[in-house]
Amino acid sequence: MMALLDLSLAALLLLLALGVVAERQERGAIIAFLAFGLMLGLAWLRLAAPDVALTEIAIGGGVTGILLLRAEAALRGRGKTEEPLRRTGRLAVAVACAMISAGLGYAVLRFATPAPTLAPAAAEALPATELGNPVTAVLLAYRALDTLLEKVVVLLALIGVWSLAPDGLWGGAPVVKPAAVPAPLAWLARVLPPFGVVIGIYMFWVGADAPGGTFQAGTVLAAMWLLVTMAGLYPAPDTGARLPRLLLAGGPVLFLGIAFLGFVFAEGFLAYPEGLAKPLIVAIEAALTLSVAAALALLVAGPARKAPAR
Repeated sequence: MMALLDLSLAALLLLLALGVVAERQERGAIIAFLAFGLMLGLAWLRLAAPDVALTEIAIGGGVTGILLLRAEAALRGRGKTEEPLRRTGRLAVAVACAMISAGLGYAVLRFATPAPTLAPAAAEALPATELGNPVTAVLLAYRALDTLLEKVVVLLALIGVWSLAPDGLWGGAPVVKPAAVPAPLAWLARVLPPFGVVIGIYMFWVGADAPGGTFQAGTVLAAMWLLVTMAGLYPAPDTGARLPRLLLAGGPVLFLGIAFLGFVFAEGFLAYPEGLAKPLIVAIEAALTLSVAAALALLVAGPARKAPAR
């Protein structure tokens, strides 16, 4: 039975991937991409990787899909249409994709059995971090520098989006609310946020010891903020306002500050003092959750389209 489910899931993923490539309408391709991300999350669940599944559904499918939909709507609103790719171009893309797929398949089939792994060493060092979730230990302890740089990259991406605003609107507010708010959207914006906020806080809190964590919690909180803003219940803030900028910078700054304190109180950069690893990691995750939520929400909101309030 489970084998049949896995085969069905694999076939559905292949069909959705083909649909994304073959769909001629941008919006249809993006919707297929969203469905592909959700199904890929289920595939990761079947591979017993719930943290990766949550991240794929939240970031790979959810946030990326919404960003693509916003971009497509913006281009359509300006009357810009993409020129269709010629047959030779499509053939070149198809050949390139086939070669990459064949290379990945060859690499997977060449894996040694059993595959080399650092999991035993990571599990052995887990008590020193005082964490129960090995994924969080990898992200915040074993390869914390990568995690810190990932958060900085998200901020740089947001700055890139903000830079698209005209000079006269720099520091102003993006426009998220549609001209006419559908009644279902207004209803959902009043009902869902309390539950979403609780779920987001829960996902952050359990991330130290169970599947969950910063990106997943931040995505849920960002979705709730966008829902309220799109329904017109709360205006989008000025990008130059102090509170959004403090939220955006707070997580990486705290992370970097604790990293440098490792020179004084531990064994070096990004090292945690003995007995304080878990409290410090939870504090970093709390600040990063707010930073990720603000960054993702403002990325989707886009550049400023209103002059800053005086």
